[in-house]
Amino acid sequence: MAKLHAVAWAALLLAGCSGFWPGLRGPAGEPGGERTEADSAPEAVVRTAPQASAPVCPPSQAPATCPACPVCPTPGSAPPPVRPLQAVAWSELPGWGEDDLRAAWAPFLQSCRALVGRPQGAAWKRVCERAGGIDGKDAALLRRFFESEFQPYAVVAADGNASGLITGYYEPLLRGSRSPGGRYQAPVYGVPDDMLTVDLGELYPELKSMRLRGRLQGNKVVPYYSRGEIGAQENRFPARTLLWVDDAVELFFLHVQGSGRVRLPDGSIVRLAYADQNGHPYQSVGRLLVERGELRLEEASMQGIQAWGRNNPARLQELLNANPSYVFFREAGNGNEGPAGSLGVPLTAQRSLAVDPRSIPLGAPVYLATTQPNSTRPLNRLMLAQDTGGAIKGTVRADFFWGFGPQAGEQAGRMRQAGKLWVLLPAEAAPR
Repeated sequence: MAKLHAVAWAALLLAGCSGFWPGLRGPAGEPGGERTEADSAPEAVVRTAPQASAPVCPPSQAPATCPACPVCPTPGSAPPPVRPLQAVAWSELPGWGEDDLRAAWAPFLQSCRALVGRPQGAAWKRVCERAGGIDGKDAALLRRFFESEFQPYAVVAADGNASGLITGYYEPLLRGSRSPGGRYQAPVYGVPDDMLTVDLGELYPELKSMRLRGRLQGNKVVPYYSRGEIGAQENRFPARTLLWVDDAVELFFLHVQGSGRVRLPDGSIVRLAYADQNGHPYQSVGRLLVERGELRLEEASMQGIQAWGRNNPARLQELLNANPSYVFFREAGNGNEGPAGSLGVPLTAQRSLAVDPRSIPLGAPVYLATTQPNSTRPLNRLMLAQDTGGAIKGTVRADFFWGFGPQAGEQAGRMRQAGKLWVLLPAEAAPR
């Protein structure tokens, strides 16, 4: 127990020093819905639960125990904080009157079913019970329901900015086999038996959002293997291989998306869901290619990176290994619904949104005002906050779920737009 306490205490001290312990990560997602690693670079379209905010070292400790920590501000030196949710009139939501709310009704009811079973469910119970008696085919009735039962709140960053980054993600389709051979050489791994996960919150409530992933080396806990180390010793993982796929680039982006489907040679489909991650931070390979001068910034989309990989097969693995993060999967049930998000309900194409739950309540309706990918055409609609993402950190930040397949991938890979968000809350859930 003393040794475990030492690990937890070290994690507490080091949490303020970004990157010192790569196995220290944010919270796991809800059952069946954790999306994986992500990044804010152009190719970033991923799902993991967001990392928790790192504590700031006290000024008296910062130089000695945490050299990389930010300097603590003196009391009273900071300006008054900006309220992240600010009540506004419905008329301030651009295009609100033109959105077909019928398309958002089914995912809203799914959010309700998940919310009422959660600790905060009491705040949603009345409005969700009333929703159960509403005719979801009557667009005018739905609009009256939302306008009478909800208050819109503009989502605003700490600096007062109401505009932020909106990216996209999707569920890809790969080709694979249950046995290696021929074109099927790239393994898809389940969670390794030797990876340790320590929930630090079980020992220290102040670390309730932090988990430590690592492995034993003798009597020490060290960070788990990086992507390059995993690839260099694949003989360690045969018992955990779920499938083999035919394209290492597509497999990399399966890791980025966090879920997907694999078509087997007999035509059957296997669905893969995020199971865990090796604890290393995601590094953008797109940004690396831009820094090297091998891609222009506007080319560093998912499609641009895929094209680079196919044009440079001898250098591909070295590029992918620059991202030490690695995702492990599990087989999930097949069906026509979307993959499960962090809320634990299936995602709905073009109506589900990944958010930072520290800023926007998971499950809440969110009105989005942005533009179509690589376009100035408005994309204004009611969404549901049903997922989270490793890159989805901050107040005005969201990831738009485009759905399944190549067409959804085309849209998701090119989406990097400015946008605004309004969260809709019933009176019982109003911010205090």
